[in-house]
Amino acid sequence: MTQNTSNEGVLTLAEVAAYLKVTERTIYRLAGAKKIPAFKVGGVWRFRKMDIDAWIHAQSVDSAGGQR
Repeated sequence: MTQNTSNEGVLTLAEVAAYLKVTERTIYRLAGAKKIPAFKVGGVWRFRKMDIDAWIHAQSVDSAGGQR
């Protein structure tokens, strides 16, 4: 049974990289450093879209307020 994980709200590393317009290596590094919300399934990084959207919002708020 094949599923499109994007429809379920779970993104692959490549999908997150495309969504954020950065390289896959950047996402891999951020996930490994726990700087972006992620989890592993069978040793492969996965990301919940709602967590990524919240992370983007938090980054925007932090940047605007100068708090980090």
